[in-house]
Amino acid sequence: MENERMQTLIESVLALLEEKKYAKAREALLENGNEADIAEVLEEVIDELDLDRAIVLFRTLPKSISAEVFSYLPSDDQVAIINGITDREIRHIIDELSFDDMIDVLEELPANIVDKILSRSTKEERKIINTFLNYPEGCAGSLMTIDYIELSKEMTIAEAMAHIKEVGMDSETVYTCYVKDKGRKLQGIVSLRTLVVSPDGDTVEQYMHEDMVYVNVLDDQEDVSNTFKKYGFLAMPVVDNEKRLVGIITVDDILDVIEEENTEDFERMAGVLDDSDSEYLDMSVWRHVKNRLPWLFVLMLSYVVTGGIIASFEAVLSKVISLVAYMPMLMGTGGNSGSQSATLVIRGMAMEEIDLADVGRVLWKELRIGIIIGAVLSVLNFARICWFDGEGPLVALAVSSAMVVIVIAAKTIGSMLPMAAKKVGIDPALMASPMISSLTDMVSVVTYFAMATAILGI
Repeated sequence: MENERMQTLIESVLALLEEKKYAKAREALLENGNEADIAEVLEEVIDELDLDRAIVLFRTLPKSISAEVFSYLPSDDQVAIINGITDREIRHIIDELSFDDMIDVLEELPANIVDKILSRSTKEERKIINTFLNYPEGCAGSLMTIDYIELSKEMTIAEAMAHIKEVGMDSETVYTCYVKDKGRKLQGIVSLRTLVVSPDGDTVEQYMHEDMVYVNVLDDQEDVSNTFKKYGFLAMPVVDNEKRLVGIITVDDILDVIEEENTEDFERMAGVLDDSDSEYLDMSVWRHVKNRLPWLFVLMLSYVVTGGIIASFEAVLSKVISLVAYMPMLMGTGGNSGSQSATLVIRGMAMEEIDLADVGRVLWKELRIGIIIGAVLSVLNFARICWFDGEGPLVALAVSSAMVVIVIAAKTIGSMLPMAAKKVGIDPALMASPMISSLTDMVSVVTYFAMATAILGI
């Protein structure tokens, strides 16, 4: 139902814009959509019609919601709209955005526009903005906001509640308050729930928790997201090396990080080297080629090696030509077996269920799994080759024996390669399907012909 509602709204607005009925298009948006819906419609206007009409429609929006709508737009569309509106309109958007959203926008804008915005900011604002813009991409500092509620432990509950009422509307969250000393060091946290039910005359110090969880400003965003998932927090304080509170990270920003990290892992597991945030349809053909070609070239070279191995056993193949028919099955089974293990181990490491200290346990488990799966598949293949293919028992034994060894080897390779990659500082996701398949193909060919040579005596 939700998709149907949005599709109807989009079609209605597009039709009105085609007729240049901007006032009616604005009314349709405000009556039938919230800020996120309006942003989605603007995306469609840019894609289906043109940027100019999207900018005109954006300008018709009430100032009270335009900044919020802007924050929901993809970065490319944000930059396009910024380039099409006046400096005064830009300043309004920047002023109305939450601090972390403002930093995200400034990071995407051209340098000349950022300089123009900073030139109209106060000295203190420029200092804070420049500090945030200089944090390395992908660290906790690049995710945090300074819009949080800070208290001192000497405050009474009544004073704390009065302070929350005064600054709460400008804060990212009011549910957790952060207690700092005069040197800005984080001393504890206290929930709004606790403050609401506590006597007015008591002090904040009586109710604050000092055994809190926090992250360092330079911690990797993936580690931060794992901490959020572990403790189920809605917000988390960020401190510097002196334990001074410099900001907080909220769960909505972590959801974006989780999506970004999952997308990155998915692309790397498929052999796609992409460091941009662009969507599939927004990327040019040449950009897609650049992202995909390098890994495919490396994998192609690995198959050249596999082809050379096969060619070296040409004499064996010429004597028992039926051996050729079972090569794809053995290579495919090896690749699939290795990919299964690699996928599970990579996921386990990403979810922090497996670490490098577990290498022995993982290897032992995969060896046992490989033996059982290999034995079952080999028995089934022995029966099929003898009864349905009409081959002799020696050929069936060669294929079935190779199957056991190949599955065990593939499970070992698939489970150990990601852990080895992490040990040397490489993303384990790179050791997924393409790489595992290439390696197990080589192992499969060598194993198969070695078993055939020994068993068939050729």
